Order: sequence, then structure tokens, then C-alpha cells
Amino acid sequence: MLGNFIYSNPTKLYFGDDSLKYLANELKNYGKKVMLTYGGGSIKKNGIYDEVIKILKDSGKEVFEVPGVMSNPTVEKLYEGCKVAKENDIDLILAVGGGSVIDYAKAVSVSAHCESDPWEKYYLHMEEPDNKIIPVGCVLTMVGTGSEMNGGSVITNHEQKLKIGHVFGDNVMPKFSILNPQYTLTVPKYQMTAGFFDIMSHIMEQYFSNTDDNTSDYIAEGLMKSLIHSSRIAAKDPQDYEARSNIMWTATWALNTLIAMGKSTDWEVHMIGQAIGAYTDATHGMTLSAVSLPYYRYIMSSGLAKFKRFAINVWGVEANGKTDEEIASSGLDEMEKWMNEIGVVMNITELGVKEDMLDGIADATFLLNGGYKTLTKQEVIEILKKSM
Repeated sequence: MLGNFIYSNPTKLYFGDDSLKYLANELKNYGKKVMLTYGGGSIKKNGIYDEVIKILKDSGKEVFEVPGVMSNPTVEKLYEGCKVAKENDIDLILAVGGGSVIDYAKAVSVSAHCESDPWEKYYLHMEEPDNKIIPVGCVLTMVGTGSEMNGGSVITNHEQKLKIGHVFGDNVMPKFSILNPQYTLTVPKYQMTAGFFDIMSHIMEQYFSNTDDNTSDYIAEGLMKSLIHSSRIAAKDPQDYEARSNIMWTATWALNTLIAMGKSTDWEVHMIGQAIGAYTDATHGMTLSAVSLPYYRYIMSSGLAKFKRFAINVWGVEANGKTDEEIASSGLDEMEKWMNEIGVVMNITELGVKEDMLDGIADATFLLNGGYKTLTKQEVIEILKKSM
């Protein structure tokens, strides 16, 4: 480990099929007014909403609901939540849902008392909060983003054709997160599968950088192997509790900052995927799956040693008699087989991307320098073409 770092993660986790019972204890730490935010209403169909409302009412809380958070939360929805939070002097934002709902709650938490335009301040200019922050808690119902234990928040501005993430500090991370794997069993298979690849992409974005002998990379390899194993089981039987619980736990550790310690990180796949999402509103995990193989094959020669290691340690590629390039390429071939096996989207055309969008998507893609290769706009366009 060659890097210098400070590690802190203040989020308290409650994990397991009886974890919701701890919500009442957590609510004692906050004032009376709770903003409850959730998505399209699935939590009302599966009974989670009724469970949460009962606990809130029994705890004497006054509840202000902001439903309808979309899979790619918009700036207009952000302003709506800010209005509710500020006008009612909300004491706690409780997000019940997947990563988008939790991302949204964090965005509202920093924006409700912001005196300037929060889109410009936090997402265009990447400033840090200097105003009152409303604490956030969450009840997780869909896995993938890791938003339950990090400070990340992604917001989409359709008018500007931008989808931007801001990773805030400890003070914006959820104060507590309740993780009941049972709640994930009713998620539609498409969303479940998209979550699988979102997890994998988070790990790879942190893994494919640096060349030192880094403990974080060994942890990342273990997480990837666990995910591959459990995702194969869950793809065949989505009701397998043990597989789904392992995936839920892996998703949290994939992006709670742990495996980024002591190294640089890439995130270019996410930048391309988010730009695609800004144009198509496609499911986030599928935007990542559609561009990952073309991207990694494009940069493989620039990080050959790590791609070789990935092939051997994660995918079990036999190295005897092969060149480093052949080994590394075989690893990506094995990943492609797994992606087809679990059923993720493999091209951006399926997501609604058309040829005339490519230039705009490339313009909306932030070019980062944390990975093995810093792309140009033209290279992004070439990768997008290979992804169609």
C-alpha cells in the first residue's frame, strides 16, 4: 500500500430479516418531523410501506411523504423535496427504496437549506455544503448502488442533458441503514440483474488502477468472486435468500469507500454510463454493462498486469502456455460469458441510443485521469460505437 489516507465511515448498519425492528430505536435520536421518500409505490404493494408507517406513527412522528422518486432522480424532483423539507422544518429524511431513493434523500438533505441553486452549487460546481444538513436514514429494498453506506448522490438534468454524481463527506452519509434481504426478493428480475452489474462495476472501477501490491485489491477480488458465485444462483432462483443476502452485503462493501483506500480509482465507465442515462433515462446498471467490455478491451494494454491478475484470480483463467495479452483477454471473455449468463444488456442500442446521439453523449462524459488511460472525446465516441 503506497497511498496515504484517512478512513472513516459513520453509517450504522442493521442487517438481517428482523432488522426493521431497530428503526424505532433510531427514530428516538431525531425530532418529530420525518420526511418519508420512496419510489413508484412498490413498497405499498409488498407491505413495507405499512410496516414503516406503523413504526413512525407509534414513535409519535409527524410524517410528510414525498413519493414518486424515479430511477434517475431529476433536478425538478429535487426542488420538490427541498420545498417540503424546508417549509416543514424536517428533522429526518427517511428513504425507503433502492439507491435512487437514497441518492435523492441525500441530495435533499444538503439542498433544502441551501441559499443558492443546489444543482449549480453541488453538481455543476462540486462545492461542499456550508449550510444546515438534514440527517438521512434508509430502509434498503433494492441493492446495487451502495448508497446506503456512502455519501454519493446522482441527479439528472434532462434540460441540460447531464447526469452528475457528487460524493459528499461523512456528514451526508446515512446515519443508519436497515438492510433486510427479504425486501429485495420482490424486485423485478431486470432491476435485480442491473443491480448485479452495478455492484461489479463499482468494484472494477476501483480495482483497475494502480500497480502497487495493495490490500484493497485483494479485498476487491474476494468481493467479485462472491458476487459472481451468488449472482449465478440468484439468476436461476431469485428467491434464494442466502444468495440475495450475500449480494446485498457485497453491494454495501463494494462502494462504502473501503476498497478505494490507498489507491487511485477509474470511474470512466460510470461517466460514460451516466451520460447515456442523461440521454435515454435507461436503468443505470444496464448502461454500465453495455459499455464495460468495449471500454476494458480498449484500455487493457495500458493496465495489462492488472488485467492478467483479474483473469487468473477472479475468473480462474489457466495461464500456462499463454502470453500476458492472451491471459488478460481470456479474463474479459470469461466476464462476457458471465454477463450473458445473468442476462445484462450488452449494447447501448438496446437502451435507446442512436447514432446521432453519440457526439452529445461524448460531450456529456466527464473525462477522468484516475485509471490506466485518460480518454479523449474521440476515444469515447469510438468506445460508444463499439458498444452499439
